[in-house]
Amino acid sequence: MTPMSLNIVDTIKMPDSRGSMFDHGAFDPRTRRVFVAHTSCNRLEVVDHDARRHIATLPDFPEAAGVVADAGEVLVTNRGAASLSLVDASTLRTRAVFDTGARPNGVAIDSRQGLAVVACIGDKACGPELDVLTLDGSKRWSIDLPGRPRWCVTDAVGKRIFLAIREPSIILTAQLPELDGVRHWMLPSDGAHGLDIDHQRHLLYVACDGGALVQCDARRGEVLRQWPLAGVPDATFFNPASGLVHVAIGEPGLVHTVDSRTGASAEFPTARGAKTTALAAPDRLYVFSPDHDGALVLSDAEE
Repeated sequence: MTPMSLNIVDTIKMPDSRGSMFDHGAFDPRTRRVFVAHTSCNRLEVVDHDARRHIATLPDFPEAAGVVADAGEVLVTNRGAASLSLVDASTLRTRAVFDTGARPNGVAIDSRQGLAVVACIGDKACGPELDVLTLDGSKRWSIDLPGRPRWCVTDAVGKRIFLAIREPSIILTAQLPELDGVRHWMLPSDGAHGLDIDHQRHLLYVACDGGALVQCDARRGEVLRQWPLAGVPDATFFNPASGLVHVAIGEPGLVHTVDSRTGASAEFPTARGAKTTALAAPDRLYVFSPDHDGALVLSDAEE
């Protein structure tokens, strides 16, 4: 198998998946569980990565959207309730629910500082905003945003947030936790969407609706490279073990993979509507597919 190959290693069934809709997914390294927002069912689904099976359906996450996990903690944005849920990845109990701006979407976590970053789309009453919350509920910071937010990530030390904004198509970056030192980095493709970061090389990968995967310097915002994509992207993950960037494309249904080292690219067919993924390091990519009644588990291991 070549380094660019993706192979199906398993299919994991999850309840009520057929004809449904999923949003963000995340892998928690401590519990080795995968969590995914089952948006249309207002639920959070849980998969045991090592056992390769679905183990729990957690209710009461209205229009669950963003999901991120680290160090045994899971954050879920509830787009239908203007709230953020903090879930214990081991017990699967909701430890706290925090108020946010309207229609919270992308989310990031810094477990060392006990911080959550929530990107809120807004509604007719209030515009889009970026919120930073302490997970003990003691402090909160907010700034207004210039457009609809999508995915967000932090740098390796949790000192800076990077946020994809759809229009204007930019990366907004600010210092944590106070959200000062705001900068706007323009992108050469419309509709900044999926976003991930290579912490070691200080590189951002932004998948844009305009049909390009853009590589940026995470320190200066300089656009370094870009590659064409096979459709409108969504979930985007960089795998530090392989150097591959995986971009999920719901229509026609595929994963577009770019080798960040060589620039080579390949397409792996999935199914229509399979627009979201979760990376379980070092070599497994979960693709949440309603047509497959759950998740495809792909390997990008070099063998």
